[in-house]
Amino acid sequence: MKTIRLKQPGQFEWLDLEQQLTLQENEALVKVHRIGVCGTDIHAYAGKQPFFSYPRILGHELGVEVIEVPENSFAIHPGDFCAVEPYLNCGKCSACQRNKPNCCENIQVMGVHTDGGMREYVKVPIHKLHPSKKLSLEQLALVETLGIGAHAVSRAGVSSEDVVLVIGAGPIGLSAIEFVKIAGAEVVVMDISEDRLGFCRQVLGVQNTVNASYEPVEQLKSVLGGELPTVVLDATGNPKSMMGAFEYVAFGGRMVYVGLFQGDITFHDPYFHKKELTLMGSRNALPQDFKNIIGWMEEGRLDTRPWITHQASFEDTLQAFPAWTQPANNVIKAMICL
Repeated sequence: MKTIRLKQPGQFEWLDLEQQLTLQENEALVKVHRIGVCGTDIHAYAGKQPFFSYPRILGHELGVEVIEVPENSFAIHPGDFCAVEPYLNCGKCSACQRNKPNCCENIQVMGVHTDGGMREYVKVPIHKLHPSKKLSLEQLALVETLGIGAHAVSRAGVSSEDVVLVIGAGPIGLSAIEFVKIAGAEVVVMDISEDRLGFCRQVLGVQNTVNASYEPVEQLKSVLGGELPTVVLDATGNPKSMMGAFEYVAFGGRMVYVGLFQGDITFHDPYFHKKELTLMGSRNALPQDFKNIIGWMEEGRLDTRPWITHQASFEDTLQAFPAWTQPANNVIKAMICL
């Protein structure tokens, strides 16, 4: 079976591996057709991904076709096109028992803690498959990315009364923007890349953008009539941005860290208390997020087609991947096609 494995930081290897394809009663065998490349994959390639060990088969943003599946109560059948919920939770820990499988104490995320989908076939638990009879494989491969943004917006409790600042206009930030709009809130986007800010204005219809490279607080107050956002979602994974984000939140506001990095976050406690801020982390997504997103995409309320700026065949991935990690190439979302 054709497989791409990240042997060590900066070094992929092309393998033809034997795989045991006998299914357990709760498993389905799927053929991988599309693999979205995300920040997690790029950080792993750079040797900067937490919770990670090498070698590892990457790939958790998957558009797949069901090849074999036993009789099941989830209405999953051979031939179905599906998105994969790649968070393999234990079902037994306190978080799972409280309906928080996204932050299971023993979680195994495909492509991170356990091998993922950069291979022709993979076995997955049946209940982790989310089918659609309308969406393309490319659309299904982007559902997981959208789920990260959807869960972050949900964590923040965004409503139509909020003004939301999304920091970082990469794929996770873009997904958050979509769900802020669905919630009916006003959105402002901040980044240091004028190309990405232009994408937000021209493609997503975001009216207000801020370049973080110069006087961001003053820019925010200028576009918001002297006020600051009630919600800040930081999707950068950049420590300078994450620590600086405290300046952007209105008194009594909420801040959610969507991106993460390997290190410590510090802030000035009196400033934090003076504003009575709420600080939250957001990890992965919930099963219902996948179902909601597929429904919204089928209804045409979410259009991710402009996000896919780069593509490569499975065979060309080793050659193409290094360029996808370079900011100068303006990659929004790269997609691997099998």
